[in-house]
Amino acid sequence: MSTHEDRLKALREELARRKLDGFVVPLTDEHMSEYVGAYAQRLAWLTGFQGSAGSAVVLPAEAAIFVDGRYTLQVREQVDGKHWSYQSVPQTSVAAWLEEHAPGGGRIGYDPWLHTKGWVTAARKALAAKGAELVAVDTNPVDAIWPDRPAPSKARLVVQPDELTGKSSAAKRADIADWLTAKGADAAVLSALDSIAWAFNIRGQDVDRTPVALAYAVVHDDATADLYVAPDKIDDAVRAHLGNGVRLHDRAAFESALRALDGKTVAADPERAVAAIFEALEAGGARLIEERDPVVLPKAIKNPVEIAGHKAAQARDGAALSRFLHWLSVEAPKGGLDEIQASDKLQALRAEGGLLKDLSFDTISGAGPNGAVVHYRASDETKRVLEPNSLYLVDSGGQYQDGTTDVTRTVAIGTPTQEMRDRYTRVLKGHVAIARAVFPHGTRGGQLDILARQYLWAAGLDYAHGTGHGVGAYLSVHEGPQRIATFGGGDEPLQPGMILSNEPGYYKAGEYGIRIENLILTVPMAIEGAEKEMLGFETLTFAPYERALIDTSMLDAGEIAWIDAYHAQVRAVVGPQLDGDAAVWLRRQTTPLLESGDSRS
Repeated sequence: MSTHEDRLKALREELARRKLDGFVVPLTDEHMSEYVGAYAQRLAWLTGFQGSAGSAVVLPAEAAIFVDGRYTLQVREQVDGKHWSYQSVPQTSVAAWLEEHAPGGGRIGYDPWLHTKGWVTAARKALAAKGAELVAVDTNPVDAIWPDRPAPSKARLVVQPDELTGKSSAAKRADIADWLTAKGADAAVLSALDSIAWAFNIRGQDVDRTPVALAYAVVHDDATADLYVAPDKIDDAVRAHLGNGVRLHDRAAFESALRALDGKTVAADPERAVAAIFEALEAGGARLIEERDPVVLPKAIKNPVEIAGHKAAQARDGAALSRFLHWLSVEAPKGGLDEIQASDKLQALRAEGGLLKDLSFDTISGAGPNGAVVHYRASDETKRVLEPNSLYLVDSGGQYQDGTTDVTRTVAIGTPTQEMRDRYTRVLKGHVAIARAVFPHGTRGGQLDILARQYLWAAGLDYAHGTGHGVGAYLSVHEGPQRIATFGGGDEPLQPGMILSNEPGYYKAGEYGIRIENLILTVPMAIEGAEKEMLGFETLTFAPYERALIDTSMLDAGEIAWIDAYHAQVRAVVGPQLDGDAAVWLRRQTTPLLESGDSRS
């Protein structure tokens, strides 16, 4: 099993033993998580792909891997094209590919704990067109051939105190109970890990970069709940925090408990609960209501305590990033600095205050051509030195107990080309357009996406990812349901309290990448004479933009005024936390654009 070719061969042999003609391998876990524990990294183990989203299909004579536009370059670098064909989502899908490639009359296996009910229906329909069959497996065949598969984490749960959540777990469960009553339901199944962490005010260490614990929950209409989690992960402090209203069970008992809900009306989320959950409820005689997880929207709409905590986390995170950018301005020109050394330094600066719990995702530290790989992750094999007259893209974030951060800056190492300045300024104009947007209540994120892309489109350019994603409160750095995107979501109405990223970009394959990202808070906007309730954004991230890449001749007066006002906020928030040369550097980086010698011609 030393090579990915060996692993692919072994899986085919295992499928043949099980009389299966194929198998689907998604990158997720039993909770439909984006980021998963090491034990669930089946796609990476099988193929070598290190991205955070993708799927694969293995047939007897061919195999395909499916990724979206963020990973177009990365998948080709990490997965051997001799054995895998590269498929682009959403241009195609696993179901559509199977309809074309599955053998007639074949049996294609899937793990019902790793797919949604909707996916199963679509795949079954696609295969039926070929006379083929979709077959649920009792145990995952990848696990059967993975000799050193890691065990699930045994880390203990920890309490997230009410002074940071702004609402007790009992009050949150009472809200869910009210929702159940309104829906005519007896209970709701919670299977998304961040929903459980938020609803019970607990956090964990079971998934790298995301402070959640492996658990399931059923919340009842009397505001009590059953929490299914490995017993050795619970200590007396957590038990006392949960109180008598939460009954504790072994996580292994969850499926049988679903089968015991005979006669109950149970709500489950078809997007977030796996097919096996629906199958167990149906087998047990429960009456099913397909509804969105009742935690999703309250979790997305941050309360005043969560917002205050987030702002505090952003202030210290902005200082760490500014120290890093100053350090980079001194060290990079000396030569020899590589991507891993740079990201290690940034993490060390974030950790200096002692409040950093983890990174919020693996830092994207991309020099030159590596910056064009949207979700690039540096390794000893791929790392590049930050070379003169090139661009360096760093996308990073921290997990603090009071907030989750995510920020991207693109830096010129040496003298940038005019093309680089043009592309950066177009990205910046789109970034500013989102930050300045004013829109009626009820507007979807997808309706705003064009604001970020318009200046790139004018030059025949674009980027293959969304413009903004939701962010959790010391939870997942990618949180729904809100997004700014025209594909893969973006149809959720934006509401006050929702936090999103604002991150347009541009990527020139083989040369450089540009992305500028701040987090923004959706807020009410007071407009004199307005006939509608209007909303806008408050920028939460504070770190200077790259002056050397801004072509002020491409900016209008309103854009210049916004950037100058933003830089003044950076000085006010971050400046008091810096001293010495770093403080001098920050003052220089945040002076008004046209007063600092920048030319508009």
